[in-house]
Amino acid sequence: MPSTTDRPWVVPTEADPTARAALPLLGGPVGRRARLGASWWTPVRVCVAAGLVVFAIGWLTKGYCVANGWGAPQRYMYLCYSDIPVLYARRGLADGIFPYLLEPGPGQQVLEYPVLTGVFMYLAALVTRLFGGDSLLFFAVNVVGLSALLAWTIAATARTVPRRPWDGLLVALAPVVALAAFVNWDLLAVALTAAALLAWSRGRPGMAGVWLGLAAAAKFYPLVLVGPVLLLCLRRRQGAAAARFLAGALVAWLVVNVPVMLANWEGWLRFYAFSRERGMDFGSPWYALSLGLEGSGVSLPGVTIPPGALNAVATGSFLLACVGIALLALRAERPPRLAQLALLVVGAFVLTNKVYSPQYVLWVLPLAVLARPRWRDLLVWQLGEAVYIVAIWWYLVGFGTQDKGLHPSWYVLAIAAHWLATAWLMAMVVRDILAPEHDPVRSDGFAEDADDPGGGVLDGAPAGRWPGAALSRG
Repeated sequence: MPSTTDRPWVVPTEADPTARAALPLLGGPVGRRARLGASWWTPVRVCVAAGLVVFAIGWLTKGYCVANGWGAPQRYMYLCYSDIPVLYARRGLADGIFPYLLEPGPGQQVLEYPVLTGVFMYLAALVTRLFGGDSLLFFAVNVVGLSALLAWTIAATARTVPRRPWDGLLVALAPVVALAAFVNWDLLAVALTAAALLAWSRGRPGMAGVWLGLAAAAKFYPLVLVGPVLLLCLRRRQGAAAARFLAGALVAWLVVNVPVMLANWEGWLRFYAFSRERGMDFGSPWYALSLGLEGSGVSLPGVTIPPGALNAVATGSFLLACVGIALLALRAERPPRLAQLALLVVGAFVLTNKVYSPQYVLWVLPLAVLARPRWRDLLVWQLGEAVYIVAIWWYLVGFGTQDKGLHPSWYVLAIAAHWLATAWLMAMVVRDILAPEHDPVRSDGFAEDADDPGGGVLDGAPAGRWPGAALSRG
């Protein structure tokens, strides 16, 4: 194991068995006299450069659609589907309509995204229209913007735990980045959430709240991270830090949303109404239940949850998982790290949601890296996610017809692969919380045994524990 006298940082090929096994492919072990980071190529810059290469590979895989358009079913057959070019015309962006404030024209719909994402889309449309471009140029402009957001995410993740900058490679080299980064605008919320965790690690709860408030103004999921922050502050008796965090988040969210609320309440409300009214959709366990399973001598009929009960079932399942996470946070013998609880709560959210779109894997990725930075575990999890991403596109090739496409039973199994892979990763994190000696971050061999590496606001605060017997592996 490394120590602060041997290396300035944790070196993956020394600390991680899977990375060590890949040493022959990487040119052998790091030399004893290696001057790591002594050149311009610091670990963070190496991670960002590697991530942009993977991002470019992902863009190249969209070559068929770039060359031939995003028509169905080819966009599914060649795994190059994206919402980005499709929505350019369908949401009035091509006509210069500012989302939420102006009514779209015939054949168009009100934008069903939170405000900050809508602003990002509008700015990309402005650049596109400035050059007289079409949906293809709009896609290219967004690719440039998304690449910057990915670089931001990688850099923030690499810097969150100062002694583990090379963990940024786990985001940079993630196969799911190439598979899912171009589907939608989720990288905006992912980057802002990563910035929030970085600010928290630097002991700045107010600024962490600001970043998270902006993230919640771009996507709903960052809002669920408020729970882990408050739980840890409650356990450690850090009410002032919690108050500054909440104030920063609320102010940032209001600054973005209130102007649109006042200008057009109905337009602003569209995203929230759409989320409440939508039924079970692709990728969710509820959708898998409705399809059932047939083949190879197995016949399990589908079970459809009534539309009126779906919100209660999905929300109730998530809240039940949150109760378990709260008990773990308050009663574990040693306070969990913030990244661990963040991974658990976002994982529970995606596993119980009414829909699981392929790009949602990006929500989990930086949190998974910070919570469980083990190459083997993250690759196993991403294998399950890759199976699902390929399966959803091939399933949609023949959706609603009898032609081609993936058989529904195979699609159900792909949903199960995603679900089980995510649940397994969460179980590994729960084990780390109950047995901290298994936590790669807390047991990375550094002399300064920080209470919560990456949790600067609470690092060193009283451990505390909710009254009652401690939860532990015993």
